[in-house]
Amino acid sequence: MSERHAKGMQTRRKVLGDAHVDRAEAAKGPLDTPFQDLITEGAWGTVWASDAISLRERSMLTLALLAATGNFEEIPMHIRATARTGASPRDVMEAFQHVAIYAGVPRANHAIKLAKQTYAEMEGEQND
Repeated sequence: MSERHAKGMQTRRKVLGDAHVDRAEAAKGPLDTPFQDLITEGAWGTVWASDAISLRERSMLTLALLAATGNFEEIPMHIRATARTGASPRDVMEAFQHVAIYAGVPRANHAIKLAKQTYAEMEGEQND
């Protein structure tokens, strides 16, 4: 395992949590292992591991980019990660307001819907 891969796994666990990463690792197979290695090294071991900006800021940027590009399936995972990155619900809504202005209201509206659902699920899980 490369140093960047090890750093990526450390960062991935810090942001997404051990349970999420353990599930993802258990689910990978020969077909998607090269892809998982790519995102572990590139996204988590390089971009997310950089100390140029905070995890809070990186979380907000990621959510805004996901919404702006219509990659909605990743939004709930990154909303859950805000519990570890320090991005508050208000921070997330500010990011989605930027999406509305610069990328379109329908994309921001859908992202907000997903965020509300995910925050409600997270609150329910805390009350269990």
